[in-house]
Amino acid sequence: MTDEQLVGAIELPDGTWIRGRGHRRPLPAGPLPDLGLYLGDPPGRPDSVLVRRRERWQPDWPADWIDWPDFRIPRNPELAAELISHAYLSARSGRRVEIACGGGTGRTGTVIACMAYLAGVPAQDALAWARRHYRRRAVETPGQRRWILWFAQRCSSAPT
Repeated sequence: MTDEQLVGAIELPDGTWIRGRGHRRPLPAGPLPDLGLYLGDPPGRPDSVLVRRRERWQPDWPADWIDWPDFRIPRNPELAAELISHAYLSARSGRRVEIACGGGTGRTGTVIACMAYLAGVPAQDALAWARRHYRRRAVETPGQRRWILWFAQRCSSAPT
């Protein structure tokens, strides 16, 4: 268990701490994450035209990546659900966990809403919770809103 929280972390309803941010902004001061969950083009994926224009960002700590295009939903929803659940359980066990996409609003907000569901918020209230506690404009598209409900349904029907 870690002693010091990540700067900018928020507390989920069950007492779990997570940090959401945009990785295009400078890294906040303070301790580094123990685990990152990053949403976008994963390292090792062939470069797109957009990625070739800028240096691909990579953290200096352990990280999982979800292949998740901006303003969309994950390319592999099942794998994304597993990685979100893993990151949540890591944070629940006391590890410093960071969730980030480029801007830190749509995809990151969607994951935070999913983690709020895992922390006990009803699925239909998870979006409002994320907007109240993380960012006012978290979750940017109708597809992302629907994906939160898909995630909750998938997790409630997954074998324990």
